[in-house]
Amino acid sequence: MRQNGDMGLVKHIGGMAGLVMLALAGCAQFPELEAGETPGVAEAQYPRLVPLEQLLTGPEPTATVEVVARVEGRSSGLRARAARLRAVRVGPGPGIDRRVARLRQKAAELWAQ
Repeated sequence: MRQNGDMGLVKHIGGMAGLVMLALAGCAQFPELEAGETPGVAEAQYPRLVPLEQLLTGPEPTATVEVVARVEGRSSGLRARAARLRAVRVGPGPGIDRRVARLRQKAAELWAQ
C-alpha cells in the first residue's frame, strides 16, 4: 500500500520538475533581431497590404522599367557566368595527360635502375 503512495509522490515531483524546467526555459536570453538587420532595412519601402480578394480580382501587376532592366541585367550576368562555367573542362586534359606521360616515363627510368 505504501508503494502506491510513493509512486504518486514521484509522479508529483516529476511533474513539478517539468513545470520548473518549462518556466526556466521561458527566461532564456534571445539575441535581438535588430542586430541582424541589413543596413537600410528600417527605411525600406514595404509593399502595401491589400485584401486577398482584391489581389485575385484586380488587374495583373506590372513591373516598372527599372525593375525589368535590373532583372534582365542580373539574368544576362548569370547566363554569362553559366557559359563560362560550362566552358571549364573538368577532368583530365592535355596538360594533365602530358604530366601523366612524363611521370610514367620517370617511373620507367627509376624501375630500370
